[in-house]
Amino acid sequence: MEELPIVLAAGCVLWRRSSGGEGIELALVYRPKWADWSHPKGKRKPGEGAREAAVREVLEETGMACRLGTPLPTAHYVDARGHPKEVRYWAAQAVGGAFVPNHEVSRLAWLPPGDARDMLTHDRDKALVTDLCAVLRGAGVVS
Repeated sequence: MEELPIVLAAGCVLWRRSSGGEGIELALVYRPKWADWSHPKGKRKPGEGAREAAVREVLEETGMACRLGTPLPTAHYVDARGHPKEVRYWAAQAVGGAFVPNHEVSRLAWLPPGDARDMLTHDRDKALVTDLCAVLRGAGVVS
């Protein structure tokens, strides 16, 4: 049996300070094609590095420019088409922009970490919320 090539992708757990200044909010995207809530991510283009792809995907899916921070754990799973997939993730702070619904993402939600974890469809995405919070605590961003 022929081994399928690994689908390479990249994305971010996108965060911003909450409007009250206390705590943070995470950006989740709703993808109608898959009927799921997830972190912004997508396939890398030929010759594109993972960091470059992560920033591009955040901008395309959320309308937000971001500043990449600490790498988060890489996800490995089999996608809906049965292909092995590797998604490299980073913590990323939103630094400006505005969401406009598009053909891939119909909704954007900014939520506190606990609510974001509850809304995420896939367990592998929920674990990234915990990872991001640990990174931000370590950096003194949140307590």
